[in-house]
This record gives sequence, structure tokens and C-alpha cells, in this order.
Amino acid sequence: MYNLLHIYALCITVLFIKMFAISCYQGYFRIKNKAFKNKEDAQYLNINAHIEELPQVIRANQAWANDLENIPMFWVLGGICIALSLNSPLITWTFCIFTIARIIHTYTYLVRIQPWRTISYITGIVCLFILAFNIIVTCL
Repeated sequence: MYNLLHIYALCITVLFIKMFAISCYQGYFRIKNKAFKNKEDAQYLNINAHIEELPQVIRANQAWANDLENIPMFWVLGGICIALSLNSPLITWTFCIFTIARIIHTYTYLVRIQPWRTISYITGIVCLFILAFNIIVTCL
């Protein structure tokens, strides 16, 4: 049987792979369209630099920025849950649901699907509040 640390490690690894995939997504569109904004990148390929980023790259960058607003909070709150030995089915499910919500959020962000992007975002935030509430209750 898995303990909470195993679930946490798996979720963190999945989130890392998801974030890396966003970088690959950006690179794919830059290479496919030979559209590099950085002068040194364009010069390396003997092409002219683009003045603006591609729309797909901008969108992926926005998804990446949203991850940076949420995933580090999960890292910290999840780590505190483990340190406090909050090994309950609720915490385990919260870790898993947060991870799935962030994957769905990125996908729906990249392909511009509403209301699922907002629903997945809110789901992730609710998970963070569940973790925080459990930490507060345990510490009091």
C-alpha cells in the first residue's frame, strides 16, 4: 500500500512532467513555424527573429504562469501535511484531485475551453484550501 509520501511524490512528478510538456509545446510551435523571438536563437538557425511571439507560445506562457501561482503552494502545503503525518484518505484524494485539476486546467487553457478551465482552476484552489484547513486544525 502506498503511503502519503508516495502519493505526494507521484503527484509532484506528474506536475513536473506537465509543466515540462508546456515548454515542449512552446518549442514545437517555434520550431514548426521557424518563429524565434530571441535574436540569438534565430541567428543560430540562419533565420530572421520575429518581433512578436506566436499566439500558441503566448497562450502556453500564460498557462505556465498560472501554474507558478498554484503549484508551489501545493508543494508547500503538501509537504507540511506529510511533516504533520496527516495521512488520511481525504488528504490523499486532495493530492490526486489537485494534480488532475491542474492537468485539465492546462489542457483547457491551451485549447480555450470554458467553463472547464474555470472549473478545473476552482477545483485546484479548493484542494489547496482543504489542505490549509487541515493543517490549521491539526496545529490548533
